[in-house]
Amino acid sequence: MTVPEPALARALSDGGDRLIAADEPLAGLQLRCGGELPGTIAVPALLEVVRKARRYELKLARAISAQLGDETVIAWVEVEPRQDGEQGCEIVLRSWQTAGLPPENVDANHVLRSGINRQLAELTAVLDARQCLLAVTTDAPDLQELGSAMTAGLGREWTQFVEIEGTSHRQPMHWRLLDGAPLRASGSQRGWRASLYPRAAPGAPPDGFELCLTSDELLPETLAEPGAGQASQESEAQANHRLIGRDVAPVLRQPIARIIANAETIRTRLAGPLAGEYADYAADIAAAGQHLLALLDDLADLEVVEADEFKTAPDRIDLADVARRAAGILGVRARERGIVIDPPRAGESLPAIAEFRRVLQVLLNLLGNAIRYSPGNSQVWVRIEGEGDRARVIVADQGLGLSVEDQARVFEKFERLGRSGDGGSGLGLYISRRLARAMGGELSVESAPGQGARFILDLPADKEARSDIA
Repeated sequence: MTVPEPALARALSDGGDRLIAADEPLAGLQLRCGGELPGTIAVPALLEVVRKARRYELKLARAISAQLGDETVIAWVEVEPRQDGEQGCEIVLRSWQTAGLPPENVDANHVLRSGINRQLAELTAVLDARQCLLAVTTDAPDLQELGSAMTAGLGREWTQFVEIEGTSHRQPMHWRLLDGAPLRASGSQRGWRASLYPRAAPGAPPDGFELCLTSDELLPETLAEPGAGQASQESEAQANHRLIGRDVAPVLRQPIARIIANAETIRTRLAGPLAGEYADYAADIAAAGQHLLALLDDLADLEVVEADEFKTAPDRIDLADVARRAAGILGVRARERGIVIDPPRAGESLPAIAEFRRVLQVLLNLLGNAIRYSPGNSQVWVRIEGEGDRARVIVADQGLGLSVEDQARVFEKFERLGRSGDGGSGLGLYISRRLARAMGGELSVESAPGQGARFILDLPADKEARSDIA
């Protein structure tokens, strides 16, 4: 016969799962977890056991844990419905152990904080190794002036478009001096902070950067109102057609981004220790928020490409260079899944006529899909080829492949081929094909079940530049 361990402490709860009496150390645990005595049980794991025991009228015994400062408490409790005719439960503490938390992983926390900062960014830009602008994206109403100026000034240093506070250094400054720098942007009353994330192979100098602008100040209500900041000369038909991108997305983006950032802070325990099941809840919240933000982006792009007045801004570009940049941007995501991206070799060149940022958008979508749906430890190839007056870039993967029927459906609006839970909206390929056709090109696929897929972006070649190279 096993003799139970003597009780270290006892406590009573009522029908509302409030702790109404408790011995030490249970009373101290309740108070240190932010609760009151009497008051609702503040230890999440204990509250869950008490609720189940009361609801199902069963005696339950469980190990519970709680984080207190730099310590973890592990206790064994027995919870039984009260026998005195009162609602609630009797709680018996049988064992109590404390252990120190592991030391903080500074490098890991830096990566986590970087991810949170990216979620809060209201303007993002892709920079080359000289901090020159390659692509710019923003939906913040008070950053439209800055975004338009940067887009018109692609190829120039990003610091030429903002006012860096508290510095008299000549531009461009070293990126480490600019990382975290406060700045002001024309057209915005808010203060901003710049964050720079280098893209580089281990031990090598950066070959480009991601720029994020974030603000601790909320958007003024006058600007957050639907339609604020809209150009007065925009026609009513155009305004109505851009409901999501103009009105809905700017209003929702900032609060959703903050929800994601707060959930990630909780999930990664940057705000303090937390039980594992509650970290999982926070992860679900963050994932749902990210899905919603991605859906907003896709719907805003959908409005743009389906507008009758939509046109691209064709320019002379190097298709091989754009492909290498897209591979560099998604390199970290690929490595996390053990996938190797094989881009065009340095020195390869394929002149084409197209809009740089739209081609980059299409290639990021194709590579992102290849990474998402390819098996781990596989390879994705990016190849270029020119033929006559056409220039092509091909993204090939080692995924499951597509049947003939699926190849016809994959470019349809909201088509996900029966997949669920992958965070996709079913709009990426539809938008990408619309962009390709708007640039005088085409987006197609070649595949077979079990043999991966080859997505081919076909664009007009820059014959003049090709003849100069020849």
